[in-house]
Amino acid sequence: MALRFCNPLHYSPTPLPSVSYESTRRPGRFSVRSSNLNHNGSRKLVLEVKERLEKDYDYLPVGRNGRDDEDMIFWFLKDRKFSVEDAASKLAKAIVSSTDSVKSIAETGKAYVHDFLDVNDRPVLIVVASKHLPAVHDPVENEKLCVFLIEKALSKLPEGREEILGIFDLRGFGTENADLKFLTFLFDVFYYYYPKRLGQVLFVEAPFVFKPIWQLAKPLLKSYASLVRFCNVENVRREYFTEETLPPNFRD
Repeated sequence: MALRFCNPLHYSPTPLPSVSYESTRRPGRFSVRSSNLNHNGSRKLVLEVKERLEKDYDYLPVGRNGRDDEDMIFWFLKDRKFSVEDAASKLAKAIVSSTDSVKSIAETGKAYVHDFLDVNDRPVLIVVASKHLPAVHDPVENEKLCVFLIEKALSKLPEGREEILGIFDLRGFGTENADLKFLTFLFDVFYYYYPKRLGQVLFVEAPFVFKPIWQLAKPLLKSYASLVRFCNVENVRREYFTEETLPPNFRD
């Protein structure tokens, strides 16, 4: 299978694929920031919506773009003319819709956010390379899932922490999984939109067929190439997790 290439000489960052809520979509953005929450007593209304969501929709995710995101709540309040009931109802539906938008591609198991932090208190984003099939999966859906999972990982950051750990499980990787364009997209997302959020990247059990791909990708990854470590499963088990927090696919 031929690899798909980015042109490193003419690259310019493009807007991230939108995985956000329908009412908040704007060109080049996927979330809403910079709201004046103290204007006209709106802070009190924001807190009322948060309480309503926590009481009636406690199953919804929290963190950025979640049910406790005050900037987003404020935007929905304005959209619903500061009706707490209407804002809470519409926001709950929007969060469910946003999650459903990546549900199908997420069910492939190609990538996920681990339930536990690593030993350095970093959220962990895991990519199972053998399940990434660029000839089968829609590249736009892949990009949406990428952004969704980065946001999810960042929402798990403990107080005072800024970085996440990325793990590429390369066991079983073959030419049908090769996708240089998506690999550079992933690193470009961090470079342009989430600077200093990626602490380290592990390439686990990289097979021989992966080496030429890395040689092509390395100069495109800018400073992030220095964050990459090639290692084996035992390194992951011994150096990054405890027995209780080890990801399931590294237990065997």
